[in-house]
Amino acid sequence: MSQGPLDSVFADENIERIVSSSIDSIDNLNSLEDFKNLKNRVIGENSDIALVNRAIGKLDQSQKAEAGKKVTEARNRISQKLDKKLTELENQHQNNLLQSEAVDVTEVVAARKDAISISGSRHPLTVIAEIICDVFTSLGYSIQEGPEAEATWFNFDSLNISPSHPSRSPSDTFYLNEIYSQVVLRTQTSPVQMRAMLKQKPPLYVIAPGKVFRSDELDVTHTPVFHQVEGLAVDKNLNMSHLKGTLDHLAKKLFGDGVETRFRPSFFPFTEPSAELDVRCFVCKDQKNSKNCKTCKGNGWIEWGGCGMVNPNVLETAGIDSKKFSGFAFGMGLERTLMFRHGIEDMHYLVEADLRFSSKFGMGI
Repeated sequence: MSQGPLDSVFADENIERIVSSSIDSIDNLNSLEDFKNLKNRVIGENSDIALVNRAIGKLDQSQKAEAGKKVTEARNRISQKLDKKLTELENQHQNNLLQSEAVDVTEVVAARKDAISISGSRHPLTVIAEIICDVFTSLGYSIQEGPEAEATWFNFDSLNISPSHPSRSPSDTFYLNEIYSQVVLRTQTSPVQMRAMLKQKPPLYVIAPGKVFRSDELDVTHTPVFHQVEGLAVDKNLNMSHLKGTLDHLAKKLFGDGVETRFRPSFFPFTEPSAELDVRCFVCKDQKNSKNCKTCKGNGWIEWGGCGMVNPNVLETAGIDSKKFSGFAFGMGLERTLMFRHGIEDMHYLVEADLRFSSKFGMGI
């Protein structure tokens, strides 16, 4: 921008020159990669129009309103052109992708000798759920299911989760219609356990696999729609040693006889005492080089799930005498379990329905 008296800075010719130059640069854009850099140059804090805007502070009070109006109109013209160009570049990028990934579905392709048959393959999450259910049905547990659209009473109140608990926030939980609807997409399969306790009298041994929902962004380790399996046992004289033995048995069935687990003290509203269940890192095995392990981040252990003794308040809510019966509960994510078992590093593989991925798991369980 030329250096001159203030009246030349705000002259119509100077502002029009800035706008025209900016628009010409925008018209010459050919890729989304260059868009961000150009946007900073034409309306960023060091752009010509930004320098003109800062010069308003040097004007007399009587001149500021008119100068501000000119600068705002000029900036709006540049911004509108940027928005239009961004839409054009995004459409162009999408069309290029569609063309590059186009497949002629009518083309007959000869089968390759090394081709992997994908006929009848099931999703690995289905497979791991069946493995876990088989482990527990062999121990006498029954498989229970419940609705995915659940009443807040079952999802929160019945599980001793206070009205002020952060998990009730719309930023963490999907409410149907609005927060006052009292219906959510369940955040855990624990409501299935409460429904089971309301329907059946102890002794009670239940395993509950299912889909759950939370307001998470899809990334390498998280997804807003995922799967859990939770277990519940209610009987006379149950204690933490029974819980630890049960989970050790499951860990050995899933990860092999050499697996090592531990309890780490924690807090959950529906269990007391509560613990996090950790598994010894299966990559570094807590050896000397564990500090460089990307899987456990040098800790030597990987968090697998949560567990504990059922809070007496939860038992009493279900109409079970907490002085006569005790119970334990546990839960873990199926995605996380599958990633541990097969060394899968990216959650995207589990949600993209790519047959090249799921075919590796075949039909067997």
